[in-house]
Amino acid sequence: MKTKKVKTTIVISLLVPVALLGFSLLAGAADTEEAGNPELEELRAGKNFIPTKIYSAEEDQKILKLFEGLRVADVVDGMDKASLRDIGAMDPGIHPAWKDAVNYKHRFIGIALTVRYVPVNWPLPQKMNTGEFDKYQSKHYEETAHEKFVDIIRPGTALVIDDSIGYDVGPIGSFNIMAWKSRGCVGVVTDATARDLDEVEAEKVPLYIKHPGRRIRPGRNQTESINMPIVCGGVLVMPGDVIVADGDGVLVVPRKYAKEVADYARATIEMDKPRRLELYKKLGLPLDDSVK
Repeated sequence: MKTKKVKTTIVISLLVPVALLGFSLLAGAADTEEAGNPELEELRAGKNFIPTKIYSAEEDQKILKLFEGLRVADVVDGMDKASLRDIGAMDPGIHPAWKDAVNYKHRFIGIALTVRYVPVNWPLPQKMNTGEFDKYQSKHYEETAHEKFVDIIRPGTALVIDDSIGYDVGPIGSFNIMAWKSRGCVGVVTDATARDLDEVEAEKVPLYIKHPGRRIRPGRNQTESINMPIVCGGVLVMPGDVIVADGDGVLVVPRKYAKEVADYARATIEMDKPRRLELYKKLGLPLDDSVK
């Protein structure tokens, strides 16, 4: 029995170096193959397989004109007509941060500009004095969780943010959301959080969120991409898609089908409005923007 164990040990001891040598040779061959193949080198460097199509401001405005005054309910019907059944409707947990039941200022229709934040994966710095802490924050905002997307916001932009879900962090606040609005942003959607919600309501900037977030960005999240395909509320959002948001939630209309969807939605609301107007009059309700 002892002799067998010794022989087995010797065999294994001889086989292990041979196996390791084989793996090493295979790895070396793979590296050589990759180095000489531009396609493999491109994959190693990272590659996006869904290209971002660029649209002009004039093209965006033409599309927005088609959707003017439409509601999520109308556009959902248009999506069904275009065979986009059960596509584009974000998680109903993404809701308006505030509502205006008189003039419906929480509603918006815009063209998607997409941003993706991801969590950081490095240790937080140790306790700092005030100057060090302020410098650390400033550097993080400028270099790591930056807002370089601001420079491409234009009239009609809907900012859609795929963020670090589950984190208590408020990347959207009362100051930056106003800055975005000043550039032409008509509304903001995120599958995560925002803070300063009392002020955002007072400022009347349309905002759709999953839940409140209170803490600052530094040390919590970082900008991963701008104007690339993202997933928000369980839905694929491509830059240039049409975003429709109201009390029923948020809907993403793929740009390719926007006209077909809008045409049917327009017919739907034009049939609905006169009927509801008659009921308003019959019931003595004051007229609101939904029937004017």
